[in-house]
Amino acid sequence: MGTSAARKAAVIRKRRTAALKPATTRRRPAATSTPAVVPMISYEDGIAALEWLRSAFGFRETARLTTPDGKLSHGEMEAGNGLIMLASPTPEYRSPKRHREVCEQARKWSTVPWIIDGVLVYVDNLDRHFERAKTAGATILSVIEEGPPGRRYRAEDLEGHRWFFFETDHL
Repeated sequence: MGTSAARKAAVIRKRRTAALKPATTRRRPAATSTPAVVPMISYEDGIAALEWLRSAFGFRETARLTTPDGKLSHGEMEAGNGLIMLASPTPEYRSPKRHREVCEQARKWSTVPWIIDGVLVYVDNLDRHFERAKTAGATILSVIEEGPPGRRYRAEDLEGHRWFFFETDHL
């Protein structure tokens, strides 16, 4: 098992053990349950990603584990009632943005504004969220669109991961 996989397995074991302890020692309130699906996203610079995702998309950091050399080994962020995990897995990892720089096929499939591999997030105020993301330097793939299935826009983060934001009031 690779170092990254071993760390993730250790985190899962630690969480299972923590779940058996009294509620007062839990990091999350007992009423909050872990989402059924949790995206796990790799970043070349996980620390910068934590900070940028907070600034641009309003996510809330809930966990940060670093290696002795300061790299992110595991991070967690809340988005509404959802959870996103992120890390910097190996020095060899290349983000989607950097992959496109050296791969013609990746460059071609990224010419469309669609979410190729990405995460859908529901937000309360899409207009405010859109302006915040744009101001923070998100690559806007589509302006706010109206109509079925709801108000939405698409964006890329600082390393080229794609995000699809929907307004909760219009679903």
